[in-house]
Amino acid sequence: MALPVAYAGRQAAGAGRRALGRPAPEVNRDIQSRTAEHMFAVLGELKGCAAKLGQLLAIYQLALPRDIAAPYQAALSRLQDSAPVMLPPTVHGVMADTFGPHWRDLFREFDDRRAAAASIGQVHRGVWHDGRAVAVKVMYPGARAAVESDLVQLRRVSILASVLLPGADVKSVTEALCESVRTELDYAGEAENQRTFAAFYQDSAEFYVPPVLEQRGDVLISEWVRGTPATRIIASGTREQRDRVGELMMRFVLTGWERHGLLYCDPHPGNLFLLPDGRLGVADFGACAPWPHPGFIDLVVQMCDAIFNGGPAALESAVRTHGFALPGREFDPVALESALSACGEPVRHDRFRLTTSWLRKQVLRTTSLRLTNVMRELTLPPACTPFARASLTLVGTLSQLECECDYGAELVRSVPELGGVFAPVRHGFVSDVSAS
Repeated sequence: MALPVAYAGRQAAGAGRRALGRPAPEVNRDIQSRTAEHMFAVLGELKGCAAKLGQLLAIYQLALPRDIAAPYQAALSRLQDSAPVMLPPTVHGVMADTFGPHWRDLFREFDDRRAAAASIGQVHRGVWHDGRAVAVKVMYPGARAAVESDLVQLRRVSILASVLLPGADVKSVTEALCESVRTELDYAGEAENQRTFAAFYQDSAEFYVPPVLEQRGDVLISEWVRGTPATRIIASGTREQRDRVGELMMRFVLTGWERHGLLYCDPHPGNLFLLPDGRLGVADFGACAPWPHPGFIDLVVQMCDAIFNGGPAALESAVRTHGFALPGREFDPVALESALSACGEPVRHDRFRLTTSWLRKQVLRTTSLRLTNVMRELTLPPACTPFARASLTLVGTLSQLECECDYGAELVRSVPELGGVFAPVRHGFVSDVSAS
């Protein structure tokens, strides 16, 4: 409750200062800055989920207008950097508790320095006893209790979302999200997910999933991924590298379900690497879900057909059939068709380049707090929560990469039935999407 109440108080104080003659833009910037600082303070109290929230929010602050984004970007950057560092004695203690007092005998080398932060732990580099370079993922002591405490707090404040999204089934979606977060505490389950993907892509010319060498308790040991991190490609990569990583990342998330039965839900830049041979290396399999759920393919085909070919009446029917509107909830199907058609623009072209400016337009269109915003009247079927998480993170990362590819073809690759849906609306190459 602290965050919305404090924000409302700042808004009221800001109105008073405007009445006293301070320029409105100056007052608004002050409100935004103070709200960002307060957001950081509140999220900073969420010990277990803070890094994950900061990771996801940092992608979507890119969608804010530049004049608004600055204070939020600064606060969220601090949130991401706030993950505690386990000092060597703590790491050694976890390793000894897990593998016994002679745990170092498993390694030729073990680097006590943290190589990378994980959402609920950290990663160390090492050399396994057989000479292979390895990544050793160690969970923070007490992480489980911290995450469970955070989820209690998130449930308590989630009711506030009903103010912003009056048409949503907030309780059910919150529970689905909590369950998704809780799965990341299970390193045994993560190891099994990773083994499944590694076996499936063992001979792939496009993907590399590092094999799991050992998993016990709160430690997971995998082969080290040797490649250029996607974070570096976002910062300074070539056009070819950006398109390659983006296209393969989309393909990795959206294909293979029917055979290996899993959805990869965390296509964040920190988990992706471009290998020297052009394959995409993928790490961190804690956030995976059994997929697809019954009826999902029909949902995708019918919703897309209604959006691109059906008109408002067909769209309203599909929305209600598949549970995107609660029973008895009214919404404007004409406005919804307009909003969703704009978001679907990438599939209309042979090639399309996603950018943060394009993403910004879509996010502002769909999240506006105007009473006339039709998206506020809709909900998310809880069964679709894993796919929503994966696709939102995917689009955010693609926009950071400024990836240009044939998005329609990639969707058809995963759901062939979409070929006939997209065919009537496809047209030529668009080199500059700023006009869209």
